Amino acid sequence: MNETTIKLYGTSWCGHSRRSRRIFDDHQVPYIWIDIDLDQDARRFVESVNRGMRSVPTIVFPDGDILVEPSDDELKKKMGFPE
Repeated sequence: MNETTIKLYGTSWCGHSRRSRRIFDDHQVPYIWIDIDLDQDARRFVESVNRGMRSVPTIVFPDGDILVEPSDDELKKKMGFPE
């Protein structure tokens, strides 16, 4: 995977994951979508950074920051978008 691209780990049924994707899509931010229901390695990664929990969305940024289940405002602030 490209280490300069945001990685968004989530599930298709999770409302928080859909909201985070919508923010990126609305602002035309490229990201890699990884569904942890379909990718066991991704599920294990999410569990490893969330103390065994499958907390989604888990968003990994190129600078190494990780946001877990961020609010819309937290995500927009991280991205430098107006609230």
